[in-house]
Order: sequence, then C-alpha cells, then structure tokens
Amino acid sequence: MNVSSFRLMGVLGGMGPLATVDFLRKVVDATSAASDQDHIPFIVYSVPQIPDRTAAFFGWGPSPFSAMLKGVRTLETAGVESIAIPCNTAHLWHSQLQAQTPVEILHIVKATLEQVELQYGQPRLGLLATAATIESGLYQSHGQGKFDWVLPTEQELHEHVMPAIQAVKAGDLSLASDTLKRVAHHLFSRGAEVLVYGCTEVPIALQAESFPSIDPTLALAKQLVFRSTGCELVV
Repeated sequence: MNVSSFRLMGVLGGMGPLATVDFLRKVVDATSAASDQDHIPFIVYSVPQIPDRTAAFFGWGPSPFSAMLKGVRTLETAGVESIAIPCNTAHLWHSQLQAQTPVEILHIVKATLEQVELQYGQPRLGLLATAATIESGLYQSHGQGKFDWVLPTEQELHEHVMPAIQAVKAGDLSLASDTLKRVAHHLFSRGAEVLVYGCTEVPIALQAESFPSIDPTLALAKQLVFRSTGCELVV
C-alpha cells in the first residue's frame, strides 16, 4: 500500500502502560502488512500520571478530564485524524472530550458491540470490567437494548475483579489470571454465553484462556487500522 494513502492516527494511552503496549501490538497484528512501510502511521501519547478513572467516578480522586484533554490537544496539534483511547473507563469522559475537538475519538464500546454482533450475533454477555465501568452502565447503556448482561456481584467486583485489575497494573499476571478465571466461570454459571473483557487489563490476564469472548482492545485496534487504511482487516 502506498504510504500516502494512510491517515495519521493518534493513541491516547498510559491508562495503564501495559494495556497501551498490548493495544499497540494488536494494532500491528490487525494490519495486513508485508513490510515496515505497509504499517499504519500513528502517534502515541502515553502519560501514566493521568488521574485514576475509577477513583474519579466514585469521587475518591480528581477528575482525569483535564489531563486527557491535554493528550487530545497534543495529538490534535500533531495532525492526527482519529484518536483511540485504550482504556474502557476513560470513555466515561468520551462525550466531553469529543465536544472539545474536531478530531474523531473512536468509542471502544461501539467498536466492541459491533464485534460481538459480527462474531456471535446477540448472545447473553458477561462483563468483566472496573467498578466504575459497570456501575456507570457504560456498556449496558449501549447496543439499543440488543443485549442482556450478566454482571459480577458486588462482592466479586470489589474483592476479586478490581484487585485482579490492580494486579495486572503491578505486573502480577499470575494472580490476576487465577482470580479473573474464577469470576469468569461464575458469570458463565449464571447464564453468560460470551464474555466482554471490558477493562484493557483483563485480556492481558486472560490471554491464555479460550473462553467465548470479545476483546475490546482488539476491537478498538481494528477500528483504528480501518480508519487509517480503509481496508478490511486480517483478524
């Protein structure tokens, strides 16, 4: 593909750093390329000091909006034509950020639910995500009522899912994997047919598992590649 046909993309990352790296790898994997020059051009703004999104949602900490907007402005100034944010909970501020820039900010939930329908139709979905993502209804409010959701219990969410997500951020993937697998089995036992890995740390912890699932990180990566190339994707 002629490089002049690519559109420059932006990635607002750092939330967390390992999840950003995982996203970038999936962008590469989603690209049909035979050489360096066949890959899409993108600029990454990765600042881990953006305030914690879950803490902000519950009023325990400062809002991340200004810090995220600074990242959007940096990418906008660099000339990107679309921006991906590989953090599910950050999308609680998506509409506010989009209102501040003419640059398209891709929506991870929209990309994910499109991928669910493409692969599975309209199954009953189990959601593994942060407490803020779940309690805000970020996923459940999308999809025009097409999907039924099976959610972790309050105990599972606060005693298992959130510590597992923190374990990924701290580099303890073994602990995170063991914990999330138990919750996943509980969701299936309560009627879930497909899991949505609705926090970008979750697919890292469960990458070795073969659960029926959708990885929002990969869905967003596919969207970014498509926006840059306009071509069908390889995964």
